[in-house]
Amino acid sequence: MLDNILSILVFFPAIAAIFGFAVAKDSIRAYGVAVAFIEFALSLLLWFSFDSSVSGMQFMEMVPLVPAFGINYILGVDGISLFIVILASFFTMIGIASLGETKNVKNMIISLLFLQMTMAGVFVALDAIVFYVFWELSLVPMLYIIGAWGGPLRIYASVKFFLYTFTGSLIMLVGMLFMAYFYYQATGTWSFAFLEWYRLILPETFQLWLFGAFFIGFAIKVPMFPFHTWLPYAHGQAPTIGSVILAAILLKMGTYAFIRLSLPMFPDASVFFMFPIAIIAIIMIIYTAMVAYAQEDIKQVVAYSSISHMGVIILGTFALNVEGITGSIFLMIAHGVVSGALFLLVGVIYDRRHTKMMAEFGGLASVMPRYATIFGIMLMASVGLPLTINFVGEFLSLLGFYQQSHILTLLAGIAIIVGAIYMLAAYKKMFFGEVTNEENRNLPDVNKRELTALIPLVIITVWLGVYPKPLLEPISNSVESVVQLMHDKAITEEAKKRIPNLADRDSRVKEAN
Repeated sequence: MLDNILSILVFFPAIAAIFGFAVAKDSIRAYGVAVAFIEFALSLLLWFSFDSSVSGMQFMEMVPLVPAFGINYILGVDGISLFIVILASFFTMIGIASLGETKNVKNMIISLLFLQMTMAGVFVALDAIVFYVFWELSLVPMLYIIGAWGGPLRIYASVKFFLYTFTGSLIMLVGMLFMAYFYYQATGTWSFAFLEWYRLILPETFQLWLFGAFFIGFAIKVPMFPFHTWLPYAHGQAPTIGSVILAAILLKMGTYAFIRLSLPMFPDASVFFMFPIAIIAIIMIIYTAMVAYAQEDIKQVVAYSSISHMGVIILGTFALNVEGITGSIFLMIAHGVVSGALFLLVGVIYDRRHTKMMAEFGGLASVMPRYATIFGIMLMASVGLPLTINFVGEFLSLLGFYQQSHILTLLAGIAIIVGAIYMLAAYKKMFFGEVTNEENRNLPDVNKRELTALIPLVIITVWLGVYPKPLLEPISNSVESVVQLMHDKAITEEAKKRIPNLADRDSRVKEAN
């Protein structure tokens, strides 16, 4: 089974979703949880079978699709993508298990299973056309989830989400077609395989234009400033499970794609745009943090906080060294866990009061102590408290970029402090003091179903904050191969100076020993 485990991970949820149409409505929850649990178990099997000492792709599969144009079904996984695949299956399972009473629950679960297929496909695809197909297909179930189960402005939010991301994807597709054409010009054969594209060394001018085409598609998906305006609407109108999957997984497609495609294929362009992108990332961190502080809706606070933390991930990615990129990938996992948990917690209180306005609450710590405790732990993780999962990723990301610019790193570090201010202010407003609204006095605390979803997230948050090595080691090994590839391909002196040569570092270590 390991020979085809990636294909099984990709297509098992979709096949199960098709059979789900024949499942009785009364049994669909149990069916969905069972399918999602099997998918998660398969992703854990992938991890246990993964060789952490190998930096390259593992479990690769290849089936020719259109050989004349070099289009092949190619899958593979390395330390960069492994844990995002696991995170996607984990949150699909958590999301289905935590579903409360909702209309058309059968359609919701089927949509989530189809969405799981597209997410897994994006993170294991190694052919540009296959990658693009899964990338685009992920829009369809999320569009449906927001449009069918969202709030009063759900149609506006879902259409805006679709138009922004679809437009960016089309520009990205143009870049992919040009990349395939340049490969044909250089070798005489067509290929859309990422690993083949890595071998292509392009002139700096071509790199700049192609980097720009890919950047627009990825930046909208992240979303980076000023393309971020679709996300608050999507989060604000989406049902709880939609916000959870969007924050935990879908946003990571953009940051993952930067590392998988932009950095190794366009090293000189990556260095050229490094500081402009870093400035945009710092604007993301500061601007969205200030907007979050001004919000009265707790879900919007979490939504803007999510964008702010994505800025730190971008900063680590464009540090262009092992520490920064490793930190950004780890922070992708951390951000997924923490932001996903916070959206679940917002959903818990919304199910009870049908409002997300912080002014409607106050003194909840005395009414719902277990809820207040879990919310407090995840809030501390969100602001980067040491010994929690976010701290590891943020520290490594900033450490990596510190090697490129002390001043910009200092600005980013100060901006992160603003995150602590607005999150703690929101917590104080909702949980401390006297109960200000009589409707809140008899609110039930988190139940067993909600605890089943939240407790694993708390455990992961603390465990990986205290002992991150199980993730950092395989991630770092794969990142080292990407950084060395970038240095070897770099053609400008500035790029060779900014991207470290790990071969020299390793030789010096051997001499010292």
